[in-house]
Amino acid sequence: MAPRPLEEDPGLGTAAVAAAGVVRRFGSRVVLHGVDIRIRRGEFVALLGHSGGGKSTLLRALAGLDRDFEGSIRVPGRRSVVFQDARLLPWAPVLANVTLGLRGGDASRRGRAALREVGLEGHEQAWPKTLSGGEAQRAALARALVREPELLLLDEPFGALDALTRIRMQGLLQELCARHEPAVLLVTHDVEEAILLADRVLVLLDGRISLDLAVNVGKPRRRGDAACAGLRSRLLRELGVDEKAEGGRQPVPSPLGGAGAGEMRPAW
Repeated sequence: MAPRPLEEDPGLGTAAVAAAGVVRRFGSRVVLHGVDIRIRRGEFVALLGHSGGGKSTLLRALAGLDRDFEGSIRVPGRRSVVFQDARLLPWAPVLANVTLGLRGGDASRRGRAALREVGLEGHEQAWPKTLSGGEAQRAALARALVREPELLLLDEPFGALDALTRIRMQGLLQELCARHEPAVLLVTHDVEEAILLADRVLVLLDGRISLDLAVNVGKPRRRGDAACAGLRSRLLRELGVDEKAEGGRQPVPSPLGGAGAGEMRPAW
């Protein structure tokens, strides 16, 4: 199969992503089975699913990193990706990492402003190896947002962080997205994170979107909000997790205590 061109379409109107009939095969294995997805400009969408179920494959196709798909994908030209690994160049200081590839004489000014936004002012000349995991992800967010993307693609960006740092980073992401207003697709395994951040939550099962659930709860949201409990139960059921069954949920240790930091994550 010849690689398909990704359509960078400035005429998408109110949509930032319009994908139809997306199929991705790896040899005889079909990972995506005719996926349709539409994301409005400024909308925050979370994508849940089991490990190996095609979430990152779909994200890579939207990013233009994988073009061996069938179907149609239309996206804006300005896109940024943040991965679970910050992927900073170890031989370049933080500011140089953030401004990598930026054009124009104001690249340094823009990079410094982005670092201020994520709380890394004063780290411009720091080497990546001196950063904590949370600081490295802040730098990765700065690198993504300094380009003012119309579409921000996040592939489990906080999955490797400890519980307290993850909660802080989720709050920072909320603030940044409210300020810059990109369309966002967040791939995550964390049901609580999806409900906390997203306007809509999609569930990808067996290579198909099995659920498209609007999160009609005002922002900012708090972990453990009663208004979110029904959404959480619905998503866990869709993912095949029985909350009442012994071992169906596993607590994630947190320094905050109580419900939200008493985050319960499905055991899959």
